[in-house]
Amino acid sequence: MLPWIVLAGFLLVVVRLFRSRRTSRLPLPPGPKGLPFVGNFWDIPGDFEWITYHKWCKAFNTDILYLNLAGTPLIVLDSYEVVNQLLEKRSAVFSNRCLDFVSVIRVFLDTDSFLSSRPQFPMQSELMGLDFNFAFMDYGPKWQKHRRLMHQHFHAGASRLFLPHTLKSCRNLLTRFLDIPDDVLGNLRQMAGETIMAIAYGIQVQEYNDPYIDIAEKAVHTLLAAGAPGKYLVDTFPILKHVPEWMPGAGFQRKAKEYKTLARTMFALPYSAAKQNFASGDSPACFTSRCLESLACAKDKAFFDEEVIQNNAGAMYVAGSDTTLSAIASCILGLLENPQVIKRAQEELDRVVKPGQLPSFDDEGSLPYITAITKEALRWRDVVPTAASRKLLIDEEYKGYRLPAGSIVVPNAWAILHNEDIYLDPFEFNPDRFMTKDGKLDQAVFDPERACWGFGRRICPGRHMAFSAIWINVASMLAVFDIKKAVDEAGNVIEPSHEYLSGLVCLPKPYKCSITPRSKEAEELIRGYANSESSQD
Repeated sequence: MLPWIVLAGFLLVVVRLFRSRRTSRLPLPPGPKGLPFVGNFWDIPGDFEWITYHKWCKAFNTDILYLNLAGTPLIVLDSYEVVNQLLEKRSAVFSNRCLDFVSVIRVFLDTDSFLSSRPQFPMQSELMGLDFNFAFMDYGPKWQKHRRLMHQHFHAGASRLFLPHTLKSCRNLLTRFLDIPDDVLGNLRQMAGETIMAIAYGIQVQEYNDPYIDIAEKAVHTLLAAGAPGKYLVDTFPILKHVPEWMPGAGFQRKAKEYKTLARTMFALPYSAAKQNFASGDSPACFTSRCLESLACAKDKAFFDEEVIQNNAGAMYVAGSDTTLSAIASCILGLLENPQVIKRAQEELDRVVKPGQLPSFDDEGSLPYITAITKEALRWRDVVPTAASRKLLIDEEYKGYRLPAGSIVVPNAWAILHNEDIYLDPFEFNPDRFMTKDGKLDQAVFDPERACWGFGRRICPGRHMAFSAIWINVASMLAVFDIKKAVDEAGNVIEPSHEYLSGLVCLPKPYKCSITPRSKEAEELIRGYANSESSQD
């Protein structure tokens, strides 16, 4: 085997030298001119940077943009064509491994390395202690174990085993809207947290002020605060991670210390409870209990251990809570501006769902317009506007441009999902764009799920579960509630602000609306479900 490795290494060096000489003559992709030393570091806004990226691409008439972050190349991919070419078809060259001889050989000899990895940001992975999240791990055996375990439990077929948890949380949400109709984001946050806690840990959370959800929400916001490349100076100049927190300008160290405590508490507290429940035989079916059972049966033959289980369970909450909240909250905003969509959706629901029943997942195939609304919510105000960044392993050439090794690569999903050439009036909330004239889903329209969950082998493994959660909550709310703009005491309509918080996950700011039962029968249906659940408990 060794002679083959040596030969492969020699050939690889020759190829790299040839490629380097060839690509070194090529120009970099276009982009705004930067300042000496810092480049474009100060040009990138701290909020909604994906919009600025797209404006620059328009100004330079390009779908591949080059920026210089104080010596670190940053490349923005602004169209599906370039994302597909570089992150799908050429994924082998996008890895954040060290660019040393052995690593490069492994990439070309190991077929599994035709994947995309992540650049490591010191603020996240080292200072904040978020290295447990496999979505941001470097490629390698550790990442493979985490990804394999997640895929086993959340591929399209396996994820359906967790649908009862999703359905229960959804119907609890309906009751909360009866009791607290004005707290839209609070109700959705409780539902999302309840869903993830049940699926990941089998924990049935308290209806209000649950300690697990409280600590998890605080911890999740730490990741969102540090998610974008260049958000903190230490990510561009890693040597700053050694600066003591008492020094002027080292506020990021104090933040990281606080964030790390929150993240580790979120990581350990629910897992410990789930493990105790499993040991006592009092654990409902959930990700943790199923994994612990498999581990006990396989013993030393298992490809994973408890660390992998605990890491994945924690990553599930990070990935699934605010994303579900954001998608449904944005959907409601879109519905408020388009009452005709609500009317058509309710007509479909009344036709399909039997009287005296709430929508279930068995109805999904018969409710294409609800599916169209869900897809439009994912497209219109996409939850993660810039998909998680990658890192280029070796010099690459594309469209006559030189893409330098070590570049951070940012796919601009927002630009893809608001492309005027793909979607007519892309900033309008219009589910009909996904429907044919005969009332079926139009398969010819670009499906937003091709961009909103990420790309390539690094695509979100929980996407099937996430789509189901959004779909059933949208269907259920429209089935039993009228959703309208709120009015003040004088009868004046209160227009939603449509303001958002910028971050790795984009969240709408709190807004007011009117959510009321469509009828007395609808209210009794919701209460009846709540009462039946209480009697079973």
